[in-house]
Amino acid sequence: MARNIRIKVARAEKDMTQKALAEAVGISRQTMNAIEQGEYNPTIKLCRSICRVLGKSLDELFWEEDTPE
Repeated sequence: MARNIRIKVARAEKDMTQKALAEAVGISRQTMNAIEQGEYNPTIKLCRSICRVLGKSLDELFWEEDTPE
């Protein structure tokens, strides 16, 4: 699973820490860090909550780019 830099960028645009975003969506900062590092695959419900707080769409934050193998 690839790192999710788009969440980090969206957080920075809102001037939010991982802790603040995690609290806003009801998870721990460690879980938010794992999501950003690509070490945890969030549920669709959690993805939607993150998108709502950051004012982004699912496609903007979670769409996986096609990469050649």
